[in-house]
Amino acid sequence: MGPLSREAWAQRLGAFRTSPSAFMASPEGEDLGRDLLSELRSEKLSEQAKVSLLALSLEYPAQLWPDAAAAEAAATSLLDTLVLLPPRPSALRRPLLLAATTALAAGDALGHTSGASRRLLPLLLGLASGRDLGRGFGPASEQRPLQATACECLRELESCKPGLLGGCLGLLRGLLGQEGPVQPLSLLLALALRNTLVIQARARAGLQGLLVAGDTPTAGGPWNWALAEEGDAHLQPQAPSWPAAEEEECGLAVLEPSPEEARELRAAVAQLLDSSYLLTPVAQAQLLWLLGWALRGLRGQPPVLFKPQLVRLLGTAQLTLLHALLALKAAFGEALFTAQDEALLLRRLTLAAQHPALPLPTHLFYLHCLLNFPENWPLGPTGEEAAPLLLGPRLCRGLLPSLLHDPMALLARLHLLCLLCAEDEEKEEKGQDWSPRQYLEELLAGLRQRAALDAGPRALATLCFQASYLVVHCLATQPAVLTPLTHGLARLYRARPALAPHFVDLLDRVGPELGEPLRAVLRQEVVSRPGRDEALRWHLQILAKVADGNTPSATLGFLRAAAAHCTDWGLQQALLQVCRALLRAGVGEGLADLLQALARQLEDPDGRDHARLYYILLAHLAGPKLGVALGPSLAAPALTSSLVAENQGFAAVLMVQEAPAPIRLSVGPRQAVGTVPVLRLHVEVLEPVYSLELRFRVEGQLYAPLGAIHVPCLLPGRPCPPLLLPLQPRRPAPTQLGVRALYATPAGLTCHAHLPPLPVNFADLFLPFPQAPDGDKRGFFEELWDSCLPKGTESRLWCPLGPQGLEALVSCHLEPFVVVAQPPTSYHVAIRLPPDSRLLLRLEAAQADGVPVALRTDDWAVLPLAGDYLRGLSAAV
Repeated sequence: MGPLSREAWAQRLGAFRTSPSAFMASPEGEDLGRDLLSELRSEKLSEQAKVSLLALSLEYPAQLWPDAAAAEAAATSLLDTLVLLPPRPSALRRPLLLAATTALAAGDALGHTSGASRRLLPLLLGLASGRDLGRGFGPASEQRPLQATACECLRELESCKPGLLGGCLGLLRGLLGQEGPVQPLSLLLALALRNTLVIQARARAGLQGLLVAGDTPTAGGPWNWALAEEGDAHLQPQAPSWPAAEEEECGLAVLEPSPEEARELRAAVAQLLDSSYLLTPVAQAQLLWLLGWALRGLRGQPPVLFKPQLVRLLGTAQLTLLHALLALKAAFGEALFTAQDEALLLRRLTLAAQHPALPLPTHLFYLHCLLNFPENWPLGPTGEEAAPLLLGPRLCRGLLPSLLHDPMALLARLHLLCLLCAEDEEKEEKGQDWSPRQYLEELLAGLRQRAALDAGPRALATLCFQASYLVVHCLATQPAVLTPLTHGLARLYRARPALAPHFVDLLDRVGPELGEPLRAVLRQEVVSRPGRDEALRWHLQILAKVADGNTPSATLGFLRAAAAHCTDWGLQQALLQVCRALLRAGVGEGLADLLQALARQLEDPDGRDHARLYYILLAHLAGPKLGVALGPSLAAPALTSSLVAENQGFAAVLMVQEAPAPIRLSVGPRQAVGTVPVLRLHVEVLEPVYSLELRFRVEGQLYAPLGAIHVPCLLPGRPCPPLLLPLQPRRPAPTQLGVRALYATPAGLTCHAHLPPLPVNFADLFLPFPQAPDGDKRGFFEELWDSCLPKGTESRLWCPLGPQGLEALVSCHLEPFVVVAQPPTSYHVAIRLPPDSRLLLRLEAAQADGVPVALRTDDWAVLPLAGDYLRGLSAAV
């Protein structure tokens, strides 16, 4: 395709932005990425147009470079374009750096084998340190913008590969003390420090002098690819909540830095905090998140380093900094915040939430902080909602909800009032001037009064029921609150039956504390009314929800009176829904006569058939089978005919339904025999299971698809022979198998369930070699040993031994694979790894605490797996 005009590019990019996936699937989208890279070098296109093209590559990198190879080629082309730029000022340098970084990150092409990565990383580090400026990368006027952009790019790469910059911590510390952009460098150093601490703690390794400033090594660069591989779980740079980091906190507690490392770590954190006032509020908040998360639970690192920041943070008006401050309080508690600090912060939040000129989002933020305030010494179990101890009724007078408040603000204030009511129950019994519970009842009465207006807006009714649900959620154990609430809701229904859908929704959501009494009073409200008023539709809807075996005679009497007034299809269906509810509740006496009358009386044929079907079910099916027949099918679509809709209950028996798994599946001891590795699976059931089919799925392309296993019948307490699952690995690597079970129940239902994943360990793939052809075992082993080189690799490691010694270790784990043995000090082991790899071990000259192991393999990827396996043998003996 020849060069396109500006108008043609505008039209093409417009079509791409309209639907990127559809455009890329069309013939026009095949060469879009290549044409874009080509146009960046065109002299006919203005810089502004090229910046627009680069913006497109930043916005849609996954569509333009869909795989690692395309991303690698794109990043290489972008770097070539950057190098060819003339030394004069240009608006393209920063977008080109960002585009190359985005291509590698989005295309998952960043790695030690990537040529573009090996070019980009030194360039970014050089630009960040100011060394490469003036050498073909622009004039001095672009120095600070390029430094800032390079730091942002490095931060993005560190986020994609946590631990990548672990070897650059000392260099970054030195740059932070020089002239340069403080904010990008601070955030970059904080992120790299946090990732390094977490990864080193998981690996149970120290900081190893990484924080000490020094010259950047030239051989291989300072990039810690090994650390990045260990941290490839994509650690989030900013935690959504501190409790979500409990697992990583446990890992950090393992890291015990030496006194020298602890001193360097404190100096690095202090350096970042001392310069934090130069950052924007959002950047300061992120810095505090990162440092707080990094030091939380780290032994020997007291949070007193944050103490100087509290002086200005306790008085900040920036919401982002206030949020970060509360996160620090949740992380460190009384170790950082005194009781006076806590009282000051709580009072400040309370007074700020009462400011009349606050925008609604800010007001809600302050209320949220009060509702979730992290106390130093909270009472009650962890996770239980409670108002802060220092937040008494007197301090909260200005935060009481009012009918004049915005609905969201009213609900947030009501939540706080409910927590105060829960705490002040004992005080109210002793008597006091102002009662939070009385104020709550008056507020709920006002909400119900507004919701009862016939011409009132729907939002008022919705707010009333939202408030009622919130009260039940917070005060479910206080009958003194729920009793007046129940009667108030009954009066609301009496005044406005059209709110029946809201009552049905409320009954679906509340627990039995309010649900049972509310059902009783609503049922009494409905059956005590005549069955011919204009609200009959709403009465039937409520009755279908609350009808049960209690007082069936009153309910049936109401239905008989209402049947004469059900003249249209909708009312007839509502009436029959109440009959269905009575059927499911086990009501028989009187219901059969009513159904026979409806089968003769109803005008609509669909209604008559419906009533006749219910009568047949009542006459011929017992309670359990009747419940199955009337059970709804959640997967079936809604149908026009109610008679066909009833058949969905029968169809449910024939459909595959998801259910909790009554099956326990585990991996038994392995047996190294045959030509392929086989997992021996042990299965147990908690209830009878018939026609069981186990389906297995392997993530990725490491294994060929696995076949299903079928078992005719499994009964609890009756042992089942092991199930054999042959594995077909395409690479000798451990994995996890996803398991799904399809089975039939004694009730005749077909169900499916997801079982916990099954681990496939590295040792599960071991297979023995055939016997030596002429009995020369030593010669056979030496031939295998020599055949691994030069294609493969050789390594040596120290394998610790348990108290039983080398002979017990080999007998327990490696016995089927031993080719030459001179017990108890020397063993030669040959292991075949499918599909076509081998692992050879020489265990010789064993000592009391361990044995040196020489190993050879013809597959480089096996080496780290073999090392981890051997180092873990002593613990498994």
